[in-house]
Amino acid sequence: MNVNLGPVFDQFVADLLKSGLYQSQSEVLREGLRLLKEREELKQLRLAELRKEIAIGSEQADRGEFVDGEETFAEIRKRSAGRKRAKG
Repeated sequence: MNVNLGPVFDQFVADLLKSGLYQSQSEVLREGLRLLKEREELKQLRLAELRKEIAIGSEQADRGEFVDGEETFAEIRKRSAGRKRAKG
């Protein structure tokens, strides 16, 4: 397989090889693909968890187990503003 990475990534790979961290271009690309695969798997896990949480919330709402939205968001905004003041 031949891949054209473009000048920026070509230089990046060359720099990694010069550093001695990697022994070949293939090794660099395999590591990059491994990290990309890991990131995609994590994204899918997070998405599945989010969907699960949404389903739980939907079931709770169907049973009437929810809080007033305006009041809750006002409290969230208040906490957020407090954290911003504490940081800044």
